[in-house]
Amino acid sequence: MCTVSRVEARSEQLDMYMQLDVATDVYPMHAGEKFNMVIAPTLNLDGTPDTGYYTQAGRKTLADNYEYVMQGKLYKISEDTSSSQNAKVEMYASFGGLLMLLRGDPSTAASFELDQRLFLLIRKV
Repeated sequence: MCTVSRVEARSEQLDMYMQLDVATDVYPMHAGEKFNMVIAPTLNLDGTPDTGYYTQAGRKTLADNYEYVMQGKLYKISEDTSSSQNAKVEMYASFGGLLMLLRGDPSTAASFELDQRLFLLIRKV
């Protein structure tokens, strides 16, 4: 059985809010800890598309620079109009049942597509 915690975080660099389920028995996270997170469509350092197959053939990947990596799918993109001042986009992804909500400026969602495969990578700072 896996222990899962829901992490809530705000970006220091962008106007972004996140809720993320993390397998904390695999990667412990605690309140107040700072971390760097990247969402990428591929682990290939040159940006070439992911083939859907992962091999540890000795080549370097984006995952080598991070401590915790999950692969999942973006399953919902919607606009949050509850704030009358400025609209926010909400993106929802599932990483094998571990869920993520990312809310922020609509321009941050411009490079994402519905049903897109994603890699979420985290390292503590």
